[in-house]
Amino acid sequence: MSLLLNLPAMSLASKIILHSPVKDERRLAAFVEQCLADGVSLLAIVGPGCTELEETIDWLVTGDGGNPGRFLCTTSHPDEPFDDVLNMAHTWELERGNLVQEVRL
Repeated sequence: MSLLLNLPAMSLASKIILHSPVKDERRLAAFVEQCLADGVSLLAIVGPGCTELEETIDWLVTGDGGNPGRFLCTTSHPDEPFDDVLNMAHTWELERGNLVQEVRL
């Protein structure tokens, strides 16, 4: 199942595919905080600039490293077909179910 979300009103699934590029950069930090609060286990990023977006998100999560409890597994998939990334996300931590949300910011 895939969903396109208009954040922040909804709780997130544990596995997310984020589409790059982000159209509204101001929403990115709040989205990352929501991922952490909701216990997202995988944030897979697809589309143009996904590698750079992954680095930005990693920095938002870890910051200066002062809070080692902040963790979010991120992956970027610059040259992979969307269906392959979706399949990877579905099989990630099967015990969490198969629900994968697609997000566009």
